[in-house]
Amino acid sequence: MRKLKMILCLTLAVLMLAACSAPAATPAALPASEPDASSMFGVDANINMTTIDQWLNRDDVVYRDVRMLFDPADYAAIGGNADLSSTVEGFKIVPYPYLATLSELPVAGAYAGDTLFTLTWNADGSIATATANYEESMLILEDLFPKDKAIFIMCGGGGYAGMTKSLLAFLGWDEAKLYNVGGNWEYQGTHGVELIKYSEVDGGNNIYATWRADYATIDFSRLHAVK
Repeated sequence: MRKLKMILCLTLAVLMLAACSAPAATPAALPASEPDASSMFGVDANINMTTIDQWLNRDDVVYRDVRMLFDPADYAAIGGNADLSSTVEGFKIVPYPYLATLSELPVAGAYAGDTLFTLTWNADGSIATATANYEESMLILEDLFPKDKAIFIMCGGGGYAGMTKSLLAFLGWDEAKLYNVGGNWEYQGTHGVELIKYSEVDGGNNIYATWRADYATIDFSRLHAVK
């Protein structure tokens, strides 16, 4: 009996060691970046708000939400939300309006403050020029959008994400690694992060849980303007 117990213990130890040393499952390969032809913003046909939960927590991807915490543009006029009420797990917030000048928006009151780059556009809406406003502009962009990984870009409706993708591609990023995954306003998945809890009681106070956000602060007052 004693010998049998010893054999069972050794067998169990070998099995546990084998389980611990087994290689981790290889994640599914990313589908090619493929803008949906029916999307006005070029949202990706394969990785978007419908499928994004399947593509979270990958080491070969960086996740960026390019909305402002509180956008001055009147997105409520088109059924959107100017306040960043929720995001998705793993997405770092890097507002596009701080990266570069905005193209024309379908709403009033767009942000018109400091940006890392000033853009001009061709007649077809593509970027014609991108001028760095600060000595650190490209450094910041390369830190926040590393070139050696795929980049999933999300916003509210898809517009800011499309602008960010266009900016990065124009400045030399590999467009095949850039995915406009669409607008969080349509997200119905299970990995949401609530940042604003709207009160359902008249006169109640909203809870602004902005501390839950992984937010990239760009302090323009500390940057060195290009002369």
